[in-house]
Amino acid sequence: MQVQPFLEPLGIQSLLPMQEATLAASRIHAKLVLLSATGSGKTIGFLLPVLEKMTLEKKGTQSLIVVPTRELALQIEKVFRKMNTGFGVTCCYGGHKREVEENNLKEAPAVVIGTPGRLADHIRRGNISTAGISQLVLDEFDKMMEFGFDEELSFIIQSLPAISFRLLVSATEALSLPGFVDMSPAEVLNFLSGETAAGLQLLYCKAPSADKLDTLFQLLCLWGGRSTIVFCNFRDTVEKTSEWLRDRGLVNVFYHGALEQDQRETALAKFTNGTADVLVTTDLAARGLDIKHIRYIIHFQLPADEAAFTHRNGRTARMEESGTALLLLGEDEFLPDYAAEATAFTLPAHRAPVPEKPKWVTLLVAAGKKDKINKVDIVGFLTQKGQLKKDEVGLIEVKDFHAFVAVRRSKASSLLAIVKNEKIKGRKVKIDYAK
Repeated sequence: MQVQPFLEPLGIQSLLPMQEATLAASRIHAKLVLLSATGSGKTIGFLLPVLEKMTLEKKGTQSLIVVPTRELALQIEKVFRKMNTGFGVTCCYGGHKREVEENNLKEAPAVVIGTPGRLADHIRRGNISTAGISQLVLDEFDKMMEFGFDEELSFIIQSLPAISFRLLVSATEALSLPGFVDMSPAEVLNFLSGETAAGLQLLYCKAPSADKLDTLFQLLCLWGGRSTIVFCNFRDTVEKTSEWLRDRGLVNVFYHGALEQDQRETALAKFTNGTADVLVTTDLAARGLDIKHIRYIIHFQLPADEAAFTHRNGRTARMEESGTALLLLGEDEFLPDYAAEATAFTLPAHRAPVPEKPKWVTLLVAAGKKDKINKVDIVGFLTQKGQLKKDEVGLIEVKDFHAFVAVRRSKASSLLAIVKNEKIKGRKVKIDYAK
């Protein structure tokens, strides 16, 4: 199967060296280990070899992609769908109703993407037929081991009797492979240079005390209006930091693993579409998110180790863009050895004003793909019945049963009043501010 047509919908003219090497090696070797940093284009790197080995004539599930987090699963599914391959695909992950996935699996999709626990559950229940699965991808394998998914992964792999191609992807070079993955012997493609991304500027800033909140606030005001991720080590620190900033008028959203799925989706939607320029988060956001044009990374709390530092920084300066990562040090904290090349940054004497609120707000439309609602339907509804101009409608993200829509803040309240009793494709749909 020719893979070039799959690149055109993504706007990709030519493959990166890593992607070319992975595709070439997959034609020779049945077992591959790809070592590649976050933000290096590895999703395309492993999807192309998988697609090349699939056939539209074959019925049932052909490929299984296992990932550590629901966000990464959804991101890969999004890229896959955008490629217009002609193959069916579905996502399986915890945090929402299993029955929805069971319905999606009734007519077996060619590609299943999911997290270990949910995939193992579906296999045990017979919802996923493993007999015809011949391609297996284990993405961010190092993270799955860190999360303790050994038992689930072992069960999944042992349940796949017809695997002819295995591709394991990791961002960690010092990788220990347990026997159950059956990757020996494997061809190893190592694209981990150990060097800082060319477009990444590393800085550090000393706060005058152990309490770094005011210094963080000053930094965010100084960089106001630019997309920024603030990394913390603990969930309670994330929420307290977010609340502290919000109380001082700085619009932000927070994100961590203890949130419900709808809360996580809403936070990411608001950050992605520009409703909030600041995302306060744990290391959960250090992987699996492909949010474009993130300008700043702030290590509010120092990362646990060099690997965490690298993954956090990988959210910016992606795919040849530029970005800045800053370590915020308290009075008793020191620059880690792995960040020795960072340059000192001093805040200006005069405090910058609190940034204006973003020009976008996010609305929640209570209908989605399963209701036969798409982006075109929503744009048409907002411009015709809602009387918005096209440039007053921002990013639209359509989920299975709802959609997030960014609209101009100045138009939101009047829009909601206008469309209160209107219908989308003949049905009444609730539309309100996304909470």
